[in-house]
Amino acid sequence: MSETSDEPVNTSYAKAPTRTVTAGGVTYAYRELGPRGGIPVVFFVHLAATLDNWDPRIVDPVARERHVIAFDNRGVGASTGEVPDTVEAMAADAAAFVRALGFGEIDVFAFSLGGMVAQVLASEHPGLVRRLVLTGTGPAGGKDIDKVARTTYYDMARAALTRSDPKEFLFFNRDATGKKAGKAFVERLGERTADRDAPIRVKALQKQLKAIKRWGRSTPADLSVIAQPTLIANGDNDRMVPSVLSEDLHRRIPGSELVIYPGSGHGGIFQYHREFAPVAVEFLTR
Repeated sequence: MSETSDEPVNTSYAKAPTRTVTAGGVTYAYRELGPRGGIPVVFFVHLAATLDNWDPRIVDPVARERHVIAFDNRGVGASTGEVPDTVEAMAADAAAFVRALGFGEIDVFAFSLGGMVAQVLASEHPGLVRRLVLTGTGPAGGKDIDKVARTTYYDMARAALTRSDPKEFLFFNRDATGKKAGKAFVERLGERTADRDAPIRVKALQKQLKAIKRWGRSTPADLSVIAQPTLIANGDNDRMVPSVLSEDLHRRIPGSELVIYPGSGHGGIFQYHREFAPVAVEFLTR
């Protein structure tokens, strides 16, 4: 896991090689970049996402300062196995993956579904998580989280009619600013041209949506047990995981910090990547 002294440190996510590690009978695909040593920052990805769905304008600034690891959840992309239908099982997978790499402590950067998984991980494995970045996400039992499937299918249909990427509808407002930000985001996701990941299968997406619906309809958790320093961020008009839930997380996680970006949706951190990346880096290197 260490870099030799004469080996240049890669800080470009587009150029990070894809590797694998096996834990509990599952082979996880992952990419790592940035300087080795110390506590890594592990990125927890969103609904329907593979390794190719991380915005390099978020990952690369973090990797200039920290060892970064991104991974495919079980049954997604190049990772083997079946997608779990509960967030709790996804968190157990994440813990197994991290320990298979030999780490006893990590910082977590999580977006959307990844933020739900991260909450469980931080609660159930408090010694494993040191710092927590939760973006575009909400708590168990959160208002309207169980409607994510409806929003997803609706926006997928809208995108198909205009031959657009569904994320342009799901993550961004449909005003001039949001449309421009959405197209720029999708273009950035295409900067990696070699060693692309396999897209998520329909059955895997359906299992993830089932897990999110269960999360939305479950009993609210005691978030006061999350003692780790936590940074929460979102846009002010998140249609997938309502923005009020970021404020709810902030109220319920002791000492947490909250950043809300105006005129933006679920992908607010991507629309405001120039503003958010330095905030995330400062928090993770504090």
